[in-house]
Amino acid sequence: MPGALLDTLNGHRGEHVPMWLMRQAGRYLPEYRELRAEKGGFLALVYDDEAAAEITLQPVRRFGFDGAILFSDILIVPHAMGQDLTFGPGEGPRLSPPLVDHALESLQSVPERLEAIYRTVARVRAALSPETTLLGFAGSPWTVATYMVAGEGSKDHHAAREMAYRDPGAFGAIIAAIEAVTVEYLAGQIAAGAEAVQLFDSWAGALAPDEFERWVIAPNARIAVAVQARCPGVPVIGFPKGAGAKLAAYARETGVDAVGVDETIDPAWAARELPAGLPVQGNLDPLLLLAGGPRLVERTEQILHAFADRPHVFNLGHGIGQHTPIANVELLRDTVRHWQG
Repeated sequence: MPGALLDTLNGHRGEHVPMWLMRQAGRYLPEYRELRAEKGGFLALVYDDEAAAEITLQPVRRFGFDGAILFSDILIVPHAMGQDLTFGPGEGPRLSPPLVDHALESLQSVPERLEAIYRTVARVRAALSPETTLLGFAGSPWTVATYMVAGEGSKDHHAAREMAYRDPGAFGAIIAAIEAVTVEYLAGQIAAGAEAVQLFDSWAGALAPDEFERWVIAPNARIAVAVQARCPGVPVIGFPKGAGAKLAAYARETGVDAVGVDETIDPAWAARELPAGLPVQGNLDPLLLLAGGPRLVERTEQILHAFADRPHVFNLGHGIGQHTPIANVELLRDTVRHWQG
């Protein structure tokens, strides 16, 4: 029997609403900070399959979530495509060479950089109970491309947006290359034991509507079709953060099996406008989880009520913050568990 989370992603409304939290495996947990202090930097942890598996399991042990999300990073794909990847102390990720100044053809593929991730997935699946769903993930092509083109993160994604306008052929080649590796990567995670996968498009909200169609909806649709064809029955969750009203078109046109809803979207609107019966995931503001208190309980119950008539996975509108108190996560979990719709 599938766990409640997997059952919900497959379109069934069960007796209770399953939950997991984006970035639940990570730095808000004292056990994670202890292991990181022992093992070293972030990237070293990602490529240490024993440590990465332990980190993936930590929040499930502590909170009893219905899903375990792989501890890794969306930039493993460009690393496997041949860009150098570093995480400096107190800095964001850096990729070199940045593709705004270099041709895609200059990169030498290093597919073996994906193997440690598959080993992590296999370790976690072997350690989980059958009731707990293991989720793999990858970054969506647009979001990954913003880092590959600029060589780092940015506030407005200027370099990628400008390149997409100035030279859509060259930018499209980058998108296509990311797509191809992403399909292989997700299929590899599924072969290793992932039971569902999520496509994170964290910077989807930066694009104008026609560019959103071209660089978010179309690539995600191609990936969803390819993964569904290669791995029948494995749900694909699409999460285009910042999509706003474009979320309805994304849900209709990409063919994903479930859609993530960020905290800026009214759940009543989403329940009304998204395709009937489509499983939804979300959408508590991570800052409200950080703040806690009665408002956390009130808003959690509002979200549960709004999505009461369709399959719903409770989650945040984006990743959990590193300073989030453990007691607030426990309060959220208990509120969801005890809610009577």
